[in-house]
Amino acid sequence: MKQIKNWPNFLASRAVLSLIIVSCMATTCKKQSTPLPPTPPVTDSFAKGADVGWLTEMEAAGVKFYSTAGTQTECIALLKSLGMNSIRLRVWVNPAAGWNNAADVVTKAVRAKNMGMRVMIDFHYSDDWADPGKQTKPAAWAAQDFATLKTSLATHTTDVLNQLKTAGVTPEWVQVGNETNDGMLWPDGRASTNMTNFAQLVNAGYDAVKSVFPSAKVIVHLSNGYDNSLFRWMFDGLRTNAAKYDVIGMSLYPSWAGTGWAVANQNCLNNMNDMISRYNKEVMIVEVGMPWDNATECKNFLADIIAKGKSVANKKCLGVLYWEPQAYNNWKGYTLGAFYNNGKPSVALDAFK
Repeated sequence: MKQIKNWPNFLASRAVLSLIIVSCMATTCKKQSTPLPPTPPVTDSFAKGADVGWLTEMEAAGVKFYSTAGTQTECIALLKSLGMNSIRLRVWVNPAAGWNNAADVVTKAVRAKNMGMRVMIDFHYSDDWADPGKQTKPAAWAAQDFATLKTSLATHTTDVLNQLKTAGVTPEWVQVGNETNDGMLWPDGRASTNMTNFAQLVNAGYDAVKSVFPSAKVIVHLSNGYDNSLFRWMFDGLRTNAAKYDVIGMSLYPSWAGTGWAVANQNCLNNMNDMISRYNKEVMIVEVGMPWDNATECKNFLADIIAKGKSVANKKCLGVLYWEPQAYNNWKGYTLGAFYNNGKPSVALDAFK
């Protein structure tokens, strides 16, 4: 207990305070006023979350998730208990095994929404992974001319979003393309050979999103958030070609940078500030990850990039999301998750608390 230096004055002050409280209570009782409504909880607009696209496939394979105390826990609820408030889900057009198709995405999105989580939808516009090294058209679209390709992209986007809407899910953010460092739907939409086409595809996606969810923020997403020259090249090109979008999305994996996480984070912060200033857009780090067996360093990395994101002026950085943190025990050969091999979250995720 803290020592009181001026005890007489303290007692006198308490006596006066007691009289005031009693008087106020008496007045309240006489008036029998209606109690004030409870103060709503303080919410943080900064998104802290995870991409969990593998979740239903993992569950079907019998994978379990456990709290740090060892209690088996539903995965999204577990991530929420660790301080996360947002879930990101990828969409594939016609995947061979069905995972990440529209029905699977709706199932996961409803679960996230029912747990009070915010939702991001990530359209790959492919039947499988789309990333900087491959942007393969869905098989059903492969022979289409460019005009039909734009229509197919828009139709697919509105179809999935309408299914979400029917299920009662309102995404806060929607990506049109995933890690589109060189555009999407190659070769037609390859940015290095036809930036105009890529911009038109972005606009087809943007218009489709807004037709279903006008308030959803549309993201154009590139990898290597520390690479300012890449981002300037892409978004200068999109600006020249009148592309429409709301947010510049970034991936940030320190192992790709070759500089260590501290330098990568600082370069990413510099890039975020440049994107905001140069294009008057918001930014968001939609993917991060580090090796699961370097959990303490990963925690330091995450705490630092979250702090840097929150330091961006006018809350123009919208959040930080971990990519598949729940992947463990070498699931699909992926080693950048943030769970230990016993199915419990690692200390890395304490950075989100």
